[in-house]
Amino acid sequence: MAHINAGKTTTSERMLFYSGFTRHIGNVDDGDTVMDYMEQERNRGMTISSAAITLHWKKHKINLIDTPGHVDFTVEVERSLRVLDGAVTIIDASAGVEAQTLTVWSQANRYKVPSIVFLNKMDKPKADVEKCLKSIQDKLKIKPLLVNFPILDGNRVTDIIDIIKMQKITYDFERSSEGQMFRIEDLDSKSDPELWEIASKFRNNLIGSLSDYCENIADRVITDSAITAEDIDLALRNATISRHIVPVLCGSSLKNAGVQPLIDAVTHYLPSPLEKTMDLVQFYETDLCAYAFKIIHDKHRGPLTFLRLYSGVMNLGEIYNANKNIREKPSRLIQVYSNEYHDVNTATAGNIICVAGLKKTQTGDTLTASKATAEMAAKNLHHHRKLQGLTEHDPDEIPVLGGINIHPPVFLCSVESESPSVQRKLDLALECLKREDPSLTVQVDEETGQTILGGMGELHLDIIRQRLLTEYKLDVYMGPLQVAYRETCEGESSWEETMDTVINNVKQHVVLGMSIHFSLQEKEFKHVKLVQSRENTLEKLHRNQLKAIEIGIKSAFSSGPILNFPVIDVEVELYKAEIERSTTEAMITACSSQCVHKALKEAKAVLLEPMMKMEVTVDEDNLHAVMADLGKRRSHIENVDSEEDIKLVHAITPLSETLGFSTVLRSNTHGMANFTMEFSHYEKMSEIEQQKAVDKALGIF
Repeated sequence: MAHINAGKTTTSERMLFYSGFTRHIGNVDDGDTVMDYMEQERNRGMTISSAAITLHWKKHKINLIDTPGHVDFTVEVERSLRVLDGAVTIIDASAGVEAQTLTVWSQANRYKVPSIVFLNKMDKPKADVEKCLKSIQDKLKIKPLLVNFPILDGNRVTDIIDIIKMQKITYDFERSSEGQMFRIEDLDSKSDPELWEIASKFRNNLIGSLSDYCENIADRVITDSAITAEDIDLALRNATISRHIVPVLCGSSLKNAGVQPLIDAVTHYLPSPLEKTMDLVQFYETDLCAYAFKIIHDKHRGPLTFLRLYSGVMNLGEIYNANKNIREKPSRLIQVYSNEYHDVNTATAGNIICVAGLKKTQTGDTLTASKATAEMAAKNLHHHRKLQGLTEHDPDEIPVLGGINIHPPVFLCSVESESPSVQRKLDLALECLKREDPSLTVQVDEETGQTILGGMGELHLDIIRQRLLTEYKLDVYMGPLQVAYRETCEGESSWEETMDTVINNVKQHVVLGMSIHFSLQEKEFKHVKLVQSRENTLEKLHRNQLKAIEIGIKSAFSSGPILNFPVIDVEVELYKAEIERSTTEAMITACSSQCVHKALKEAKAVLLEPMMKMEVTVDEDNLHAVMADLGKRRSHIENVDSEEDIKLVHAITPLSETLGFSTVLRSNTHGMANFTMEFSHYEKMSEIEQQKAVDKALGIF
């Protein structure tokens, strides 16, 4: 995982080559990589979809997942990290920790994934190990421990110094330009005293830092006992798995130096599947517990579901989807090697396996052997909670592994087929793409009948268009991009709604009173707050009735009063509820929705616009032009950092103002600047800007 263009795929291709999986090194620029196998990836020279592959290295089996670095595909990283035991964070040694590095690092922290760091591109002129270590410490908030460092001859890494074993790895590029041939020599204080002194200093620093986390190392330091390479490796492994430190290695993947020690570090310092388990897996005991984290559609095989197996054994027998409460029947079990597929009969815990034939399973679902197994897990969970003194829970709740965190789309656009005759084909294609990509939303506008796509950025939606053309042979028209605003209310409002009617000779009578007000605590509505008093009988509300009320509130919040965008940051209080016993839940939901919808109209509604966190890298000569352009785009400049003659401009900019920024930036700086951005938060618009947005949405210019 890494920032875009840090060298993830390049490093992955070397891992495959050195492990013997491939016979030649794939190159991103040449478009012949194994990991980036999609046509869009090879044409654009960037990873779009995470790719899984299995390789073998020195009696170890490694399941490798190469993830995208572009912010538009953050969900790909999210769902990959959800199932990983460890990660390799790749950093451009000339840039240090960059914006997207911070994003993926926080994602890894969310799932408690330990990591090692690879400082790539050490052959670049501005590569600096010390600055990178400081950047890791300051920005990632973790202690970096250097375990090797490079020696350069001109602009090429020729040697890697192993600090732990006090050895020098010298690459023989004359005999093998691909980095396969190298020799390992012990460092000698007599033959090269200067190198010995530098390596010894680094080793002593490493041991001193490890003594804070390992009693064995600390005791040996105090007693002045010998500390072996095995002692250091064990201490590093334990401190890495506990996420106290991060081992740092160096190299240049493109120039074929330092990758073999990196693969060794993966097996030495990152946990095996047996050492890292999910909290809820224990309740399934030794039975099958698997997690669906990715789905792709194959022209010949249909939907292929990628599963991480946490316990038990999987075969071609029937399985049970605990989230959907349905049975599924796999038709094939497949071991995936990027875009190559090999059938297998069984798969065991710790593996990533691909399954064909699952028709209803979606990303985030938990699968087990049978319904009886799921019910057993529910009993185990119930017993566990009772022992902890927890009584407020459903005793029949089946433990399911958590879903992934998906940000709402920031851009919307309409999509139309070239003719009505292929509309059905377009609908099916979008259904497949949506199932593959949980960050893509597809909705039909009830008023216009248009199909509306929602995506994470311009690039995301452009790639969807290209995939429709190349993979599904659909030349579609996509309308102009529109910003996905949100709505909220500034004031407070109360409303009472009554529904009184007779349906099929059954009296339907419900009276609901609710109040709404702005609250930053309620990002998205979850539950209504009950305001009990002597005058009401809210404590008598049945659980199903309360659920029906909340469904109605969610329905009202799905379409705000200004431009029909979702409503956020609003708390709802229920202070009155009179419901006849014969009233259906559907009628309660309808009354609830009407009540909240009218309350929203009474309150002063405002638009919220998505704000993007931007980082612009520019030289000092072009800084003024960049700052001036950002000012025109309503940007809030947070700060400007300096790194020698390079300036890093950190700004918060409205998403609507970022359209076309890339083109203008290249023009203003003669191609000497670049930028990254990611979603930050929603912010209230001024009355003038809100009116502009409303006029644009309504076609009033």
